[in-house]
Amino acid sequence: MNEKITVKDILKDNYNDFKDKYWCKVPKDMRKHIDEAVSKALKCSDIKYGFAEYKCETCGESTKVPFTCKSKFCNKCGRLYTMKWAEKQRQTMLKVVHRHSVFTLPKELRNYFYSKRELLKELQDGVNEVIKYWYNKKKSSDYEVGVIAVIHTFGGDLKWNPHVHALVTEGAVDKKTKWWKQVEYIPYPYLKKSWQKVLLEIIKKHFNSYKTRQLISYLYNKYPKGFYVNAKRKLDDTRQAVKYIGRYLARAAIAEYRILKYENNRVKFWYEDHNDGFKKVIECDVLEFIGKIKQHIAPKGFRMVRRYGVYSRINNKRAKDIVHLYNFVKQRNIDELLKEKNKQNEIKKSWKQRIIESFERNPLLCDKCGNEKILWKTWHKDYGVIYDIRETSNRKDILYEPQRDKIHRKVLQISLL
Repeated sequence: MNEKITVKDILKDNYNDFKDKYWCKVPKDMRKHIDEAVSKALKCSDIKYGFAEYKCETCGESTKVPFTCKSKFCNKCGRLYTMKWAEKQRQTMLKVVHRHSVFTLPKELRNYFYSKRELLKELQDGVNEVIKYWYNKKKSSDYEVGVIAVIHTFGGDLKWNPHVHALVTEGAVDKKTKWWKQVEYIPYPYLKKSWQKVLLEIIKKHFNSYKTRQLISYLYNKYPKGFYVNAKRKLDDTRQAVKYIGRYLARAAIAEYRILKYENNRVKFWYEDHNDGFKKVIECDVLEFIGKIKQHIAPKGFRMVRRYGVYSRINNKRAKDIVHLYNFVKQRNIDELLKEKNKQNEIKKSWKQRIIESFERNPLLCDKCGNEKILWKTWHKDYGVIYDIRETSNRKDILYEPQRDKIHRKVLQISLL
């Protein structure tokens, strides 16, 4: 079996060469941020940059767990970020039907958002504008719909292809009656034409040259029915909706299982072509490959996810209360209210809990004696010792006492909390 090829290995071998040859082509305002993101990914899970040490009080066996980089550019940490995000969203999601929609850009417009990446936010705002307008103008009502808009900048072939994944509630809060109003999906003709108008208005506003105006006229003629929008997927289950949209949140530009070969300064990977459903293989120079993945690093501080309407922070709690009551009245099931109350009291999962759920084993159990190890020390390359149990517990003699009885250990653990 071939050894797994990682993006980290490719960067470690070739990133400096990429900088020597292509750094001049990277936008100046992005260079420092890209450098930091790559540097973090290269240091991820390397124990020489920092670790948390866990030690067994009974026998002294210790385990060092290296720090991760927390960068969305990192394949490993991007997945973890998505898991945490999905868990957090369960606290805010309304228990209603959602629809997953994808708002795309024609090829002619994509580079406008490459040169001015701050405009990616306006794509998210534009999607919300399209949805909100239909609810309030077409339905002639004062409705507050829910939209979660996620920016995605790549396709399977790693080309620059910005588009918006949106999770939209099929219904809204009626501001007048303070009640939930179930509404069926928005018609495709409206979505396509409205998205086209909003998108071209963004282009016209920021690139109002003769050439751009000519392009806008051309695109209206080329796409008389509007720009492509896919809104086929209906999601009845809230957990399913969160999981589905989470797939597009902090995903690395390429999943490592898609990399087929890395040798002789060449990289070969596959992707699924959505036009025909077939798998396609691309082979390119390794520096070109690095250029492909680095272009999808978002600007520093950019919010890949934006929430609107009933999912905005200011409206969410009131909307949840309305929907909880609506579902209770509809189903006459008090358990629904109790479940939602318990959901609000859920706490964040620890590293230990995640390992137990994923691999059904406690990573802190001592292999020698079976007792659970405790956090002993944390150390960082730049800051030195951050935490040491012997410094914080007022017990300088806590090394380990191999035969300490169970009662003594319990008392000690309580005293350290």
